[in-house]
Amino acid sequence: MARYTSYSAFFDFYLSEHSQPRTRALHYIGSSLGIAALIMAVAQRQPLWLLAGVIAGYGCAWIGHFFVEKNRPATFTYPLWSFVGDYHMFTLWLGGRLAKRRAAAEQRLTRP
Repeated sequence: MARYTSYSAFFDFYLSEHSQPRTRALHYIGSSLGIAALIMAVAQRQPLWLLAGVIAGYGCAWIGHFFVEKNRPATFTYPLWSFVGDYHMFTLWLGGRLAKRRAAAEQRLTRP
């Protein structure tokens, strides 16, 4: 994996590592579970929900990488940018802008 010095360049790579719709769907499920666990942690004042959210979020995402995409999660090399990238991808998807952003990233990555 190349070393990235900007989030923008990393995010192009991040999107390329999520080419399969099933991988992205597993990420969205994990992100949703993470948000739900955060809400539960606050509502119930029970921090154990945060651990459940992390396990559910990363568990879903890693299943997508290891069994669908068959690649190594970026979390292992770029933990913070990967976490931000997951929610960035999620919000792009929710707003209907992911396909356009993925196409732009693909162009930048394949440009000589």
